[in-house]
Amino acid sequence: MDFNMENELFTEAEDHFKENRYAEAEPILNQLVLKNLKRPEVFHMLGTIYYDQGKFNKAIRSFRRALEIDSGFTDSSIGLSIILNDLGRYEEGQKVFDEARTMLAVKGKSNDSNLNETFANKHDELAELYSRHHKFEEALEQYQRAYKLTALRRPEIAVNIANCHLQLGNTSLAIRELRLVTRDHPHFVPALLKLGKCYYDAHQIPEALEQWENVLKYEPHNQAALDYLRLAQTVQVTNLNAPQMEF
Repeated sequence: MDFNMENELFTEAEDHFKENRYAEAEPILNQLVLKNLKRPEVFHMLGTIYYDQGKFNKAIRSFRRALEIDSGFTDSSIGLSIILNDLGRYEEGQKVFDEARTMLAVKGKSNDSNLNETFANKHDELAELYSRHHKFEEALEQYQRAYKLTALRRPEIAVNIANCHLQLGNTSLAIRELRLVTRDHPHFVPALLKLGKCYYDAHQIPEALEQWENVLKYEPHNQAALDYLRLAQTVQVTNLNAPQMEF
């Protein structure tokens, strides 16, 4: 296969891949592999396709092959770390992630802002994986790293930090985190709802009512806030022990 033909096939496969047409991309990529085209992007795309198909062993081999060709191809490092974490191989996944982070740092010294946002996104992804497997201490650490790195101080990450504190039984820390979020992002409804629930579960009913009333200032028809207020007001009026709320 000549150079021009290889490039045409690669471009065709890449176009299919970017449009999530994996069924069309896969046979072209395999054709390029058979022709011994040593481009990390080929194996990275195959790894992603195999991951999507649930073929984790083949995905791992493909990502590792991409890294054999180019050890600095960090997209494959990240993909590999995500699969390893999905499979419960957390230490191995963390090692791959840390190696990718080091590579990104070396390659990205000229643009610290973009580099930090890249790290933040990857820490956020890793935290979600830990949360999915109920490893909340590890998730908390990753969410905190993500929050420190992102210049935007994304409030949804802070809410996830609070959720981890709650899962670990640290209600006071969760409340502190959510109070900071609602101070900096007073219109962020998920934080107001969550803070209200934390207060409610801590039997601080007036404080809970205040948070849900704030939600209704911004979203007058928010059903969750309306339901919470109705229940909390009933508890307050009748002086009953507050039942636990589902969230």
